[in-house]
Amino acid sequence: MDGVVFDCDGLLVDTEPCWFAAERSIFAEYGRVYGHAEQAQLIGTQYRAAAARMAAMLGRPQDAAPIADRLLARTAEAIRRDCQAMPGARELVGACAARGPVAVASNSPRALVDLSLAAAGFAALPVVTADDVPAPKPAPDVYLAACAALGVRPARAVAFEDSPTGARAARAAGLYVVAVPSLPDQPIDADLTLASLADADLPAGRERP
Repeated sequence: MDGVVFDCDGLLVDTEPCWFAAERSIFAEYGRVYGHAEQAQLIGTQYRAAAARMAAMLGRPQDAAPIADRLLARTAEAIRRDCQAMPGARELVGACAARGPVAVASNSPRALVDLSLAAAGFAALPVVTADDVPAPKPAPDVYLAACAALGVRPARAVAFEDSPTGARAARAAGLYVVAVPSLPDQPIDADLTLASLADADLPAGRERP
């Protein structure tokens, strides 16, 4: 493989609890319970699409735009308070970068991705976000753009993903897909599934000069 593309939220950076807390607080405002079933429907979804889905669940489709604004603001606030790299993330990114180019492909808006990556120590990585392409995941656009930025063919690249939505995008772009599910009981279409990035075992090979 010639390059590696990582998702951000819930894969490199432990931001899913921040999204879940923001979503839970919005459901509570409408007097509704937010649980595992709701998480499973929203995880990995671009935030405006997630807000529209939340508004439909809440029976208030007209509230999609204000819900999107609150969702983004509350998630950003939670990330500023407490944001960590996922177990094994720094080690794996370093090992991959020693062998070839590495990038991030995220469904989140640029400002939030930059905030998350900087907080977790990944600010130097090249990034493609949903703001940079015509269509967010599950469309393949972010992965195709990330591979183009790295100068590698998608068929010669590996994607690391934590959600079914992201894995579908990587699969549609033609990458080899490694899943590290944020929700362990949620099936993901992947070539390889790991419990943690710390479990990734890179094959022996020369480091690039």
